[in-house]
Amino acid sequence: MRLDLGWRLDPEVTFLNHGSYGACPAAVLEAQADLRDRLESEPVRFLSGELPSLLAEARTSVGRFLGADPEGLAFVPNATTGVNTVLRSLRFEPGDELLTDDHEYNATINAMRAVAARDGARVVVARIPFPIASSDEAFAAILAAVTERTRLLMVSHVTSPTALILPVADLVAEMDRRGIDTLVDAAHAPGMVPVDVAALGAAYWTGNGHKWLCGPKGTAVLWVREDRRDRIHPLVVSHGANEPLAGRTRFRHEFDWVGTSDPTGYLTLPAAIDWMDRCAVPDGGGWPAVMTANHGLALEGRDIVAAGLGIEAPAPDAMLGSMAALPVAGVPDEAAATALGAALESEERIQVPIGPWPVRAAERDGETPQILLRISAQRYNEPADYERLADALVRRLRAN
Repeated sequence: MRLDLGWRLDPEVTFLNHGSYGACPAAVLEAQADLRDRLESEPVRFLSGELPSLLAEARTSVGRFLGADPEGLAFVPNATTGVNTVLRSLRFEPGDELLTDDHEYNATINAMRAVAARDGARVVVARIPFPIASSDEAFAAILAAVTERTRLLMVSHVTSPTALILPVADLVAEMDRRGIDTLVDAAHAPGMVPVDVAALGAAYWTGNGHKWLCGPKGTAVLWVREDRRDRIHPLVVSHGANEPLAGRTRFRHEFDWVGTSDPTGYLTLPAAIDWMDRCAVPDGGGWPAVMTANHGLALEGRDIVAAGLGIEAPAPDAMLGSMAALPVAGVPDEAAATALGAALESEERIQVPIGPWPVRAAERDGETPQILLRISAQRYNEPADYERLADALVRRLRAN
């Protein structure tokens, strides 16, 4: 494992789970520590005086990386909070349909179901196959579930349980043509795949900074298109709700201060973006080289593990970024998957997620979920990590 590049991960653990919570380089953590020291040296001056301009600088930097108008960006703790912020701000009518798909994240489907129950609407879950042959199958499956009652589509750019890159640009364009807004859950997209939020044109977009951007934990952004900003409000109502505008928008006032918290993670995101651009690939090339290298390693790791399991790759290369999911035969249910994952962690010292798909919130009665294993590839990984995983899986599955 290539921890010599400046990561603080335990060198005794084969860490193949960057996709869950990311991993933060030491230099980025040190930059955050410097900001924390500055905050603690004079908390009132920092939080009440300096913070608005520091947030503006951070938004400008992050917005430049994402291709997003910084005035439409708000910092939130995670993409799930971003999704909840949008859904709970919107209002629907009885009989309205909120569309999503069965490759989405359990927490975000839960949030959609809660809002639908509040307003008497219903959640429609499109069924996308897995294994899958092409992104056209995903596009067709979602369009087939659209009706005249569809009011909103929530879709991932990169799915969490199956690690698929979905055709979000085509979906957003088609939904716009039909007069339907799209909420893009881009939790995994920043730092994994190229992102241009403005060109995408979705009404709502949210992505994490603590995953593939390698920023501190608890950092994410929500972006709202200009014509939708007056409808979206933070989950916490605070002073910004009636603060005199003084040349700023109500959106800006409401989201910049929702109460006392540690903002240093948000302020450190520019340092994370810069460090990964300059240092993550020793031979240079910046972010394009990071994404290309991680993609190539994810494919190599997938092929190593698939060969060990004796299976074909379940998705085309073009639908993968820096993660890949593989079905694991011989693991009958979620309890067995949990036990296998725990054994890999405690006895093999391998950290990799194994669990059921579809997630609980997307299950249908009588449906037996598949058990999937998801690998990640980041600059601290190497092919030997996936060989170690394949060997451990084969030994343990044969023993069963």
